[in-house]
Amino acid sequence: MGWVTMSERELRRVEVLAQLDDGRIDATSAAHVLAVSRRQVFRLLKRFREEGPSALAHRARGRVPNNRIGDAVREVALDLVREKYSDFGPTLAAETLTERHDLRVSRETLRRWMVEDGLWLTRKERRRFHRSRLRRESLGELVQIDGSDHRWFEDRAPACTLLVFVDDATSRLMELRFVPSETTFAYFAALEGYLAAHGRPVAFYSDKHSVFRVGRRAPKTGHGITQFGRALEELGVEIICADSSQAKGRVERANRTLQDRLVKELRLEGISDMAAGNAFLPGFLERYNRRFAKTPYRPDDLHRPLNVGPDRLRAILCLREHRYVGAQLSFRFERNRVILDETEVTRGLAGKYVETLVFPDGGFEVRWNGMVLSYRVFSEDQQRVTQASIVANKNLSAVLEHIKAEQEKAKPTRQPVQRTRYTPNGRRNDGWNSLAARKKKADATTKAGARGAGRTSDP
Repeated sequence: MGWVTMSERELRRVEVLAQLDDGRIDATSAAHVLAVSRRQVFRLLKRFREEGPSALAHRARGRVPNNRIGDAVREVALDLVREKYSDFGPTLAAETLTERHDLRVSRETLRRWMVEDGLWLTRKERRRFHRSRLRRESLGELVQIDGSDHRWFEDRAPACTLLVFVDDATSRLMELRFVPSETTFAYFAALEGYLAAHGRPVAFYSDKHSVFRVGRRAPKTGHGITQFGRALEELGVEIICADSSQAKGRVERANRTLQDRLVKELRLEGISDMAAGNAFLPGFLERYNRRFAKTPYRPDDLHRPLNVGPDRLRAILCLREHRYVGAQLSFRFERNRVILDETEVTRGLAGKYVETLVFPDGGFEVRWNGMVLSYRVFSEDQQRVTQASIVANKNLSAVLEHIKAEQEKAKPTRQPVQRTRYTPNGRRNDGWNSLAARKKKADATTKAGARGAGRTSDP
């Protein structure tokens, strides 16, 4: 006698039917326990008495299903996937086989075939484990930076971004700042506060945001780096971009903690705007570091003095680009035409490059070899955000707030009134000229005449 494979449900049926056969329970109780009808209980009991417990096993178990796809179809499908669609997932591969080869196979069947043939890894096999990286040994050796877009003031104010600077060796919060979104100027302001408070670290560790990393070579700066990277290079600080969010897990975990604790403290203090929030952050930062900061492996502080004057620092923390000067001593900048005033210096600048500086406060300068040049703007066309503008995901909230503000300022246009040449004439039976209204008017006239006749006949 061979082995019989049975499921938990079938084993439960054997147990209940054995009790029913021994008279320990009745058919009604057995039907209730097995969730079947009494007639089905008697059918199962008859099979159990005639053939034994093995008769309760599903009779289709071990048999080839009638709708099984043939081995030839399986081999053709796998050959096509292997030769032409090796990097396709099961869902896309099944759709492609149906559209291009008229080979209809369900995605789950194809997924099972691909897994069995080694062409696809299951979700469990594709799972990646990130090893924890050891902390740096000294304060200021590596500072992780990131921006967290969140409703920091809950429903009291629109969502904004918190720029977070975390030291890798100690998990200390080095700088916090509320800004509308992650922009270069926002990071310049946070960097200026960091440098004033701590000095220059060895390196910053960031994600691949466009503020820190260019997607293509040779941008307008001509250096192959972003404006923020250019500023750090002039300050003697390295910028390193992480390959994944797990790599800069300390700042990511700090963001998660801040989204819990900081939001509640802002609520308790009744703070509802970024200005008041930034004024509150230094005290919160000190309390946070007392609670969560770690002791570094080495006591050395690797921050270096800034040693940069205010004017020089202002020239570093700005947007600087090179512009080609044409024969008319002019160049294009942000949809404007900038014309240099003719002087002894500017006469020789045709065909050369000048440097433009845009400051966070809106100031604009044109320099050549460190000399500030005078200019005038010929035609100014302020750049606006349009529907076709390319907006980074982390800047989307600020852009939408700007669009909503602009739409609220716009005056509502008056809807035009449609005018036609048709003028209705004749009778309109809309109530005032209906048969009932005319009869009522005639009766009123008759009564008024009778009252008048009665007054004239009186002595």
